[in-house]
Amino acid sequence: MGHIILHIDMDCFFAAVEARDNPGYKGKPLIVGADPKEGKGRGVVATCSYEARKYGIHSATPISQAYKLCPHAVFIRPNFAKYSVVSKNVMNIIRKYSPAFQQVGSDEAYLDIIDICSNFEDARKIAENIKNEIYRSEGITCSIGCAPTKTLAKISSDHNKPNGITVVEPENIKSFLENMDIIRIPGIGKITKKYYNEKGIKVIGDFIKISFPKMIELFGKSGKWIWEIVNGLDDRPVHEFKEDRKSISRERTFLEDIDDFKIILKTFEDINKKIHKKIIKHNIFYKTITLKIRFQGFITFTRSKSLFIPIQNEKKTLEIVLELFKEFSKGKRKIRLIGIKLSNLDTKIKFKQRNLLNFLTIP
Repeated sequence: MGHIILHIDMDCFFAAVEARDNPGYKGKPLIVGADPKEGKGRGVVATCSYEARKYGIHSATPISQAYKLCPHAVFIRPNFAKYSVVSKNVMNIIRKYSPAFQQVGSDEAYLDIIDICSNFEDARKIAENIKNEIYRSEGITCSIGCAPTKTLAKISSDHNKPNGITVVEPENIKSFLENMDIIRIPGIGKITKKYYNEKGIKVIGDFIKISFPKMIELFGKSGKWIWEIVNGLDDRPVHEFKEDRKSISRERTFLEDIDDFKIILKTFEDINKKIHKKIIKHNIFYKTITLKIRFQGFITFTRSKSLFIPIQNEKKTLEIVLELFKEFSKGKRKIRLIGIKLSNLDTKIKFKQRNLLNFLTIP
């Protein structure tokens, strides 16, 4: 037997913590996110209770739309400091069950428990112990999926929400998956779903029927990836990430859609300054600078520029951002959001940046 993997997913995490601390919220549609301002608010939903989801609201729904769908909901602003404490407590409970632990965000984690149990029946008991301990300690519930691979464990944790346990043994993989919509496969979204639907593939069982050579012929690398998932051959290990973060970013949503360049410029300067405080504090260098811009109607664009060597230069970064922005500055569309992301990070630069005169100096 290769792996027995658990995927632990906290149920509506932020909303659950708020309902725990405020019993009056229980059973009500509860939305954690930006201020809705009676349907005129900016920003999005961070998370919401299952009662709110019945109205078609979910994470990343525009807060104005959430208000229109359910104006009688309880809307509260997020308290990230509180959620961070609860997340740390939850992860400390989970990690003690196995050294093969991997945290994903604030509310998800994987465990490989092959070294501490001999079969899936024992794995279910461990999952029950984890659920019970989290509830006793923190007063919130989670859903747990158990399967031979990480992807299948994630799919199964979502199968019996909230507060459920789903175990998928190797011999039951295909029967478990065959009638599910292909969008249940992580990485297949609404756009790629349409692509596969046009080829007659609507449920995961349609993938299962296709041979490996035919999958490669039809879909290339993505065909190999999907074939391995649906056949339980995704062999990615569970491990705690040690590598440095891949990017640092900040963005700003305007209270009203704007086209005033002075305000836009000032916002770019503020965002850039805040990013560079962190960059300098941690002595981080970067090679790629990305502009994010969102117009009315949530139409979003990104533009990037990569440099030959890593830099740590606030002024140069702003110049590049404004250069990237020129493409969008001539239209009459109003802007909803702008952001800056720095990526291709490096904290191990062994040289000091020099200006052009340093390189032109004759010894």
